[in-house]
Amino acid sequence: MPRAVSRAAGAEDAETDATVIMLSLEEPTRFGEVFRRHAPALHRYAARRLGGPDADDVVAETFHIAFRKRDRYDPAHPDARPWLWRIAANLVRRHHRTETRHYRALARTGVDPVLEGFADRVSARVDAQSASKPLAAALAGLSARDRDVLLLVAWGDLTYEEVASVLSVPVGTVRSRLHRARKRVRAALRAATPLKEDSR
Repeated sequence: MPRAVSRAAGAEDAETDATVIMLSLEEPTRFGEVFRRHAPALHRYAARRLGGPDADDVVAETFHIAFRKRDRYDPAHPDARPWLWRIAANLVRRHHRTETRHYRALARTGVDPVLEGFADRVSARVDAQSASKPLAAALAGLSARDRDVLLLVAWGDLTYEEVASVLSVPVGTVRSRLHRARKRVRAALRAATPLKEDSR
């Protein structure tokens, strides 16, 4: 018999992802709470990497896989984000060519179709970076491994430890890939927009 859980207002939000996932084994509709919590951010992340239609597929498939494998979830991890982003990262890798084409098109045109639909839901900093032709060109030029790390940190808002879990690599590897990716992106942005001399 599943343990009783309070249905009072705000009770579901107080439960960890792990608790909700474990309860969903007895009450499958509870898994919808995990979707409600994480699907919007996961969709924004996938859309920035692949464009809208492919992002829809990645998010749908991520949660389909997660639901089917929820009995394997380790309840010692209260936050399901690394688990979900690991599934999504594996799916995004299948779209590597699409992602590279997306950034090359953005580098040419400066128009990000993703921003058109999500401008009101992403931060101004990300908006400015996403609209940047040099940034898109720099992202297109990164290796898939370096780009994964950079975007999981920058757009996925994951910690180094979470990225290491998502990619199944040591934290030191995350740090070195991130350092390399940031260095290349900064160099590309500096080359495209030279700093003005201080007029003071």
